[in-house]
Order: sequence, then C-alpha cells, then structure tokens
Amino acid sequence: MTGTLISTPLTAADRCDRCGAAAKVRVTLPSGGELLFCRHHGNEHEDRLREIAATIDAQPVDA
Repeated sequence: MTGTLISTPLTAADRCDRCGAAAKVRVTLPSGGELLFCRHHGNEHEDRLREIAATIDAQPVDA
C-alpha cells in the first residue's frame, strides 16, 4: 500500500503525553503509533526517537 503522510496541525487541545503541557512535537513511530510532546520532552527523547527511525514533526518555535 502506498500513500502520502499528511500531518494535521497541532491545536491547543493537543497535550504532551508526558506532562500535559501544550504539544509542540508529533512523533509517528515505525509501528504506526503516535506520541505528542511539549518542546522540552520532545528534545529530551529526540536521540532515542531518531534511533528507532520515528518521524518527528515539530512546530516552529514561536518568534
């Protein structure tokens, strides 16, 4: 099966799976699961997520 990965923008209702703060990072695991993280927890887990070939979609930092 082929397809295009389309990620919807995160909203104010999306919360970090670790601490409940506003989610700024969406991670799609190779198995198809999804995790949402705040910027802090996204940065904390980034190295391990890259090791397992997860797709990391981070919102731009607010100016």
